Amino acid sequence: MTSSTASAATSATSSTSISARVASLGLALEAAASPAANYVPFVLDGHLLHISGQVSRKAGKAAFLGRLGDTISDELGTEAARASALGVLSQIAAATGDRLDRVARIVRLRVFVASTPDFDRHSTIANGASDLMVAVFGEAGRHSRSAVGVASLPSGVAIEIEAVVALTAGD
Repeated sequence: MTSSTASAATSATSSTSISARVASLGLALEAAASPAANYVPFVLDGHLLHISGQVSRKAGKAAFLGRLGDTISDELGTEAARASALGVLSQIAAATGDRLDRVARIVRLRVFVASTPDFDRHSTIANGASDLMVAVFGEAGRHSRSAVGVASLPSGVAIEIEAVVALTAGD
């Protein structure tokens, strides 16, 4: 583990809330998004929290519209992945009462990347989300992941992320 990773892990466990930890990174959580159709934003099954797909948003509106390899640069794609990951974090905060200590581990992220057929840097783009999870949760933020290219996503966004999170026993 590098010293910066160790520092992130130590810092991640010292904050008491997810939103405070995110704020310490210079970012902010928006209110958890309401479902756009006939589904729920998350389902708790035992100690596993399944989070529905979160699209990239800014100020409550769909953001980073377009496709990688076309109208969205790799840098903006990585930023879009981080924005979608912030949506995932908002849902985790909503499900846990914003308690960092309730998250035992980020188990899995599935990152959908709207891209042209010849685009092949999906994993690099998805690191925008993965890096944020590790920054927030330290070692507990390390997860399995898929990064999948798709033709289009809801509202024309470039990134959508769904997650599975293991929670600790609640109080």
